[in-house]
Amino acid sequence: MKTISLIRHAKTQGNLERRYIGRTDEPLCDEGRAMLRRMIKASAYPAGGIVFSSPMKRCIETAKLIYPESGLHLIDGLQECDFGDFEGKTYVELCDNPAYQRFLDSGGNSTIPNGESTDCYKQRCLAAFVKVLRFMETADTEQAMVICHGGTIMSILESYHQEKKSFYDYQVENCGGYIGIFDEKKQLFVSLKRISVLP
Repeated sequence: MKTISLIRHAKTQGNLERRYIGRTDEPLCDEGRAMLRRMIKASAYPAGGIVFSSPMKRCIETAKLIYPESGLHLIDGLQECDFGDFEGKTYVELCDNPAYQRFLDSGGNSTIPNGESTDCYKQRCLAAFVKVLRFMETADTEQAMVICHGGTIMSILESYHQEKKSFYDYQVENCGGYIGIFDEKKQLFVSLKRISVLP
């Protein structure tokens, strides 16, 4: 059994403004850093193990704040979805867009114009998670922390959690996430503990 924690990055300005932020490479905002420091002070995150991160600035900064003494392994493929024409926009800015309405009506499963399809995005995230598992096996380590994005966490757990809940059941807030026990024989998370976000 391995312990793998999936942690969503702290807030960016785009998160504060409730924008679709995927390929946009934003740093953390002051509020995001402050929230993250409160979480760290409360010892909300597990210690020890290998630290993996999405190559996006917001994840790297989050990882370095939580685990300043640890080496950081960047895994290409853990990035958030490319939101195409919706990138950087809010619901209010998009609500009259027919393509956006189709996206909402589909439960977020239709193709985003000039963006990434849901299926391609999920498969990319799963392939990146396999890289994490292989790295852990090669390094013979029992614990890892993966700092990534909300959608990435949802994609991984939808496929790898033995309870088989739906994609949106695994939503987490910024700075939140899950501490999971991963059964190597089953290739599944057999238990999950939520990382609760402080007020």
